Amino acid sequence: MIEQFMDDVDFGLSQQQKSLPSKYFYNKEGDALFVKIMHLPEYYLTRSELEVFQTKSTELLNILKLSKENYFELIELGAGDGLKTKELLKVLIDENYSFGYLPVDISKNALDNLEKTLKNELPKVSVKQQQGDYFEVLDAIKNSEHQKIVLFLGSNIGNMNDEIAADFIYKLGKSFKPNDKLLLGVDLIKPESIVLPAYNDKEGVTADFNLNLLKRINKELEADFDLKNFSHAPEYSEETGIAKSYLQSDVAQNVTIKKLNKSFAFEAGEKIFTEISRKYNDEIIENIISKTDFEVSGKLTDDKGYFANYILTRK
Repeated sequence: MIEQFMDDVDFGLSQQQKSLPSKYFYNKEGDALFVKIMHLPEYYLTRSELEVFQTKSTELLNILKLSKENYFELIELGAGDGLKTKELLKVLIDENYSFGYLPVDISKNALDNLEKTLKNELPKVSVKQQQGDYFEVLDAIKNSEHQKIVLFLGSNIGNMNDEIAADFIYKLGKSFKPNDKLLLGVDLIKPESIVLPAYNDKEGVTADFNLNLLKRINKELEADFDLKNFSHAPEYSEETGIAKSYLQSDVAQNVTIKKLNKSFAFEAGEKIFTEISRKYNDEIIENIISKTDFEVSGKLTDDKGYFANYILTRK
């Protein structure tokens, strides 16, 4: 994995528009910072999606048309701390559904913490954690005889542009059988006054989360990024519905990465693109899935209409 990290950093910082992949946010420190972000007052995304699961899990089960007699696999991609999913798991246990929960995450630390909390909070849930790439995990179980209900929550799909998102969903479909479901959580297009503070909180936790990427490069690739010379620089366009995060070099400087045996020059004000956070509406979702094997079979939103969970069925 360190070789891939090296390659990705080298490639991203060598481009005219410098960039770093957002997947490298998530080491142990990054995981903890993101959990903190999810509980910030400005970060409406978690609260809004949590509300859906707290108040509409029964409605969701009706849309999914699950039989209590037939065992199914509940697979969560990018499970994290499982905050929202626990609300669904409670209802499934209370209603005596027969299922196994398979949380998938690139972070072993996040999976271990989730399994530990589930053993304490919901000991009746059968948990089989799966660390690794989403497609590899799904491919390994694609021939399972059981129905699959796959959760991709938190608007994680929003970290991709629409073309990549469409390809991602199409590839997911290759591991699905007809009538398998994908529950897709997405952030909806809203005014800048609501969206931008979610990526630029007053406490500076999101800034620390973004800057932790440079800290990780310093530690793992022996670089000399001076974090005091970089700042968190988010942007959001209501017209496109796209939020972007950057790390801005506040001074002209050179950074050396020993494991790459390279130095990279930064101009004052130059930005490193780190993440896209796409916002959606029905039209955008329909366009994205138009060339996939999925169709929309339901949609649930929070009371404010900030967030939506689309139920997609494999045709």
